[in-house]
Amino acid sequence: MIMLSGQLFQEVQIMMNENLIDRIVLDPKIKVGKPVIRGTRLTVDFILNRLACGATENEILNEYQGLTREDLQACLLFATKSLKNMEFMPLMVESV
Repeated sequence: MIMLSGQLFQEVQIMMNENLIDRIVLDPKIKVGKPVIRGTRLTVDFILNRLACGATENEILNEYQGLTREDLQACLLFATKSLKNMEFMPLMVESV
């Protein structure tokens, strides 16, 4: 196992994230501009919903030939980046 210094680790992680995020495209001609996995018509929200409903990575990869684990990781990364700077306001305050 190779140990990387903190700064080098961050640089490698940024490069990996950039490669992953390039797998997601937004094209107004495909699914009305919703983010999709490059080369498919599968939207990021569709994949995330499948995962949220309990589908495993292997199930999704078997259902959609040509998808890769990196495509699924790209969907998660896209969602993370999309939510990173978003502020949320509670709709309701829970009482104790």
